[in-house]
Amino acid sequence: MLFGQDHVKRYVATDGEEGHEWNGTTVLILTTTGRRSGDQRSTPLIYGQHDDDYLVVASKGGAPEHPAWYLNLAEHPDVHVQVLGDRFAARARTATAEEKPELWQEMTARWPAYDEYQHKTSRDIPVVVLERVQAP
Repeated sequence: MLFGQDHVKRYVATDGEEGHEWNGTTVLILTTTGRRSGDQRSTPLIYGQHDDDYLVVASKGGAPEHPAWYLNLAEHPDVHVQVLGDRFAARARTATAEEKPELWQEMTARWPAYDEYQHKTSRDIPVVVLERVQAP
């Protein structure tokens, strides 16, 4: 997490006016459902875009285990996303092995440290694709 819950609160309260830009990149708020608690959990994450989809990286700074938000969406892929003032439902999925090289390159262009994080761990760091769910 970047600035944790303080970051989330400021971002949500200001429609991203505070918190969208961070250290030379951009941040969205991802809200997942806790896999054990069922509670809604919001996390600020660096994002990219590919076509109409948003991309986030489950890096956890190169830690040996996946971040909690990734474990949550793996179990409950229906998520909510906020990008600036745009709030929407999305379906999260892990990029396929075929998709990942291109998407990884897009994300390392936004945050070069992702390559360093991957070198720190034997875990394959996932790129997550967030596909907007169209209202019926």
